[in-house]
Amino acid sequence: MDTPEIKLTSTLTCPECKTESTGQMSTDACQFFYDCPACKAVLKPKPGDCCVWCSYGDVPCPPIQMGEGCCG
Repeated sequence: MDTPEIKLTSTLTCPECKTESTGQMSTDACQFFYDCPACKAVLKPKPGDCCVWCSYGDVPCPPIQMGEGCCG
């Protein structure tokens, strides 16, 4: 069985101002807060999500991609 390629870059979309910001995800820690560079809103994970990448990114965090479940 092939190991899936893990993507480490994701683009977050701010729910307040719709600004998109591309960033590098950590493979060993969740990111619980993110400051929007445009409107300065502090993003937090949605209920049921483990991190801001899973809530607002176009690619989920590496542990979710690997099928390991929540990284928190």
